[in-house]
Amino acid sequence: MEKQEIITKTKDALTPFETENIVKFIKGLSVTTVMGNPWILGILVIVLFYAIIKRSKFVLLSLFTFVSLMFLIQYTLPESGEFTLSTLLPFVGGGLVIGTVLIYFIFIKTE
Repeated sequence: MEKQEIITKTKDALTPFETENIVKFIKGLSVTTVMGNPWILGILVIVLFYAIIKRSKFVLLSLFTFVSLMFLIQYTLPESGEFTLSTLLPFVGGGLVIGTVLIYFIFIKTE
C-alpha cells in the first residue's frame, strides 16, 4: 500500500470520532438509549462488580452520581429548554439530594 492510501483509510476509520459527531451522539442520549445499549450496560456492570469486590467507596459513589444525574436530567429538564419554576425546583431538589448523599458518604460517615 501507498502512504496516501493508508492515510485515507485511517482518516475514514477515525471520522466517527470527530468532536462534532461525539457531541451529536451525547446530545441524542437519553436514559432509554443508554440503558438499551449493551456496551454501556456491560461497562457499568463490570465497574459495579469491581467496586463491590474491591469495596471501593469512590467507585460506588461515582456510579451512583452518574446514574442519578442521568435520571435527574432525563426526568426534570424540559424538552423545550425553557426553565420555569415548576421545572427548576425538582432539578434543584434532586441535585441537593444527590449532593447531600455524596457529602455524607465522603466526609461524614467513617468506616
